[in-house]
Amino acid sequence: MGPLLYVGGLVFMFLLWIKVKGLDYVIVHQRWIFVCLFLLPLSVIFDVYYYVRAWVIFKMCSAPKLHDQRVRDIQRQVREWRREGGKSFMCTGRPGWLTVSLRVGKYKKTHKNIMINMMDVLEVDTKRQVVRVEPLANMGQLTALLTSIGWTLPVLPELDDLTVGGLVMGTGIESSSHIYGLFQHICVAFDLVLADGSLVRCTEEENSDLFHAVPWSCGTLGFLVAAEIKIVPAHAWVKLHYEPVRGLENICKRFTEASEDKRNTFVEGIQYSLDSAVIMTGTMTDYAEPDKINKIGLHFKPWFFKHVERYLKSNHAGVEYIPLRHYYHRHTRSIFWELQDIIPFGNNPLFRWLLGWMVPPKISLLKLTQGETIRRLYEQHHVVQDMLVPMKHLQTAITRFHQDIDVYPLWLCPFLLPPGRGMVHPKGQKEELYVDIGAYGEPKVKHFEAKASTRQLEKFVRDVHGFQMLYADVYMEREEFWEMFDGQLYHRLRDELGCKDAFPEVYNKICKSARH
Repeated sequence: MGPLLYVGGLVFMFLLWIKVKGLDYVIVHQRWIFVCLFLLPLSVIFDVYYYVRAWVIFKMCSAPKLHDQRVRDIQRQVREWRREGGKSFMCTGRPGWLTVSLRVGKYKKTHKNIMINMMDVLEVDTKRQVVRVEPLANMGQLTALLTSIGWTLPVLPELDDLTVGGLVMGTGIESSSHIYGLFQHICVAFDLVLADGSLVRCTEEENSDLFHAVPWSCGTLGFLVAAEIKIVPAHAWVKLHYEPVRGLENICKRFTEASEDKRNTFVEGIQYSLDSAVIMTGTMTDYAEPDKINKIGLHFKPWFFKHVERYLKSNHAGVEYIPLRHYYHRHTRSIFWELQDIIPFGNNPLFRWLLGWMVPPKISLLKLTQGETIRRLYEQHHVVQDMLVPMKHLQTAITRFHQDIDVYPLWLCPFLLPPGRGMVHPKGQKEELYVDIGAYGEPKVKHFEAKASTRQLEKFVRDVHGFQMLYADVYMEREEFWEMFDGQLYHRLRDELGCKDAFPEVYNKICKSARH
C-alpha cells in the first residue's frame, strides 16, 4: 500500500502544480514533462495499433478488395463536390497535425476535405521487383514488411512516419540517393483520382506528362490512391565506415569523392562545425564480424549522431556492422537531433534504459499539442530546412549556412538528379550530383530573423540552381518560387486537367507569403 500512496501523492502534487502554474506554462517551459508522461505512452499505442492492423490486413490478403472500394468512395466524394458546384478547392481530409511537416496548413479549414483512409501495402511482386502501396503507408511499415521477406526499397527515407503519399507529392531522400536519385525516381507508376472524379494510371509510357508532373506538386494535380515502387534484394547487415575529417575544403573534397564512388551503397555526412565532420560510407552484406556488430536501433543505445561524434572526438576511423533495418532508421529515435531540444536528458543512459523504448514521440502528437506560443517560438528561434544544391557548390553552401544561421550539426546527403521535365531537374540535359544540406536546430547567429535569414538562404539556393524542400517554411514570393522550380509542365497540366478550380496552386498551398 505504501508505494501506491507515494505514487498517488506525487501525481496529486503534479496535478496541483499544473493547476497553479497553468497548462500553457508547463507545456512551454517544462515540455519534457508533458512529453514523457503523456506523448510517449500515446505514441507507443499509436505504433502498436498501426503495425498490428497493417500485419493482419496484409496476411489476410483483404487489402486489394478494400482498396478498390476505397477508390470508388474517393471518386464518389469528388463527383459530389462537382455536383454541388465546386465552390471551394479540394484537399485531403487528413488532419494537418498528422503530417510530418512542421508547417501548419490552414487551408484544411476552408477547403472541401476528401477523406482518404488508405494506409495499406497492397502487393509485393518479386518477379517485377515492385511493391504496390496506398498513399498513407509509411516507411516504418514498409521496412518491417519488406526486410522480413528479403527485400527493401532502393531509397528508404529515414523517419518511420514518412508516408508514401508525402514522399511522392513532396520528395524524399536517403544515403543511397547518390545511386538511385530521389524517392520519385524509384517510383514506376501512380494511380490518381483527378478533378473530374476519373481514375487514371500514369507511368513513363502511359500518361507520361502527368507521371513527371506529380512529384513536388503537393497534391494539386489530383489525389494519389496508389503507387508502385521499385524494390531490391536486401541483406542482413550494413558495413559502415566512419571517417572523421577536419577542414572545410577537405570535408567537401572527401564527401564528393565518396558520393561519386558507386561501390558505396550508402553515403552520408554529419558536420559538427564549420571545419569538422564525420563521413560515413556503407555497403550491404550478409556477413558481419561478431566483435564489430552494433545494433544501434536498440532502445538503450546512444543516439546515432552522438555515437558518430565519438569518432570525431577520438579522431579515429572505424568500421561497424549494423542490422539493415537499424541502419535505415538510425536517426528516428532522436528525430535526427531535434529531440535533444525537447528532452534535454534523452541521451542519458538511465533515461535510455528506462524510457528509451518509447522514444521518439510521434511528430504528429508534438504538433497537435504544441500550442500557438510554442509554434511562434519555433518559427522565430528554430530552423528546420533542407536545401538541395549542386555538389560543386557544397563548400560555398556550407559557408553560407554558417554565416546566415550557424546551425550544427548539418546533415549532408548526396543524390543524383537526372534530367527531366517536371518541377525539379538539373539546368542542362545531363544528370548531376547534388547534395541535401539539412539544418535542424537553434540558430547561433546574433542577427537571425526567421523570414530575412531564410530568404537569404533561398536566394543563394536559387542562384546556384538548387531547390528547397517544400515541407519546411518557404518565404519566397511567387516569381522567386517559379524561378527556382520549373512550372511549364505543371501549369499546362493544371489547365488541361481542370485543376485550377479544383486544387490550389502549389505556391499558394505551401508558401508563407501566400498563406494568411
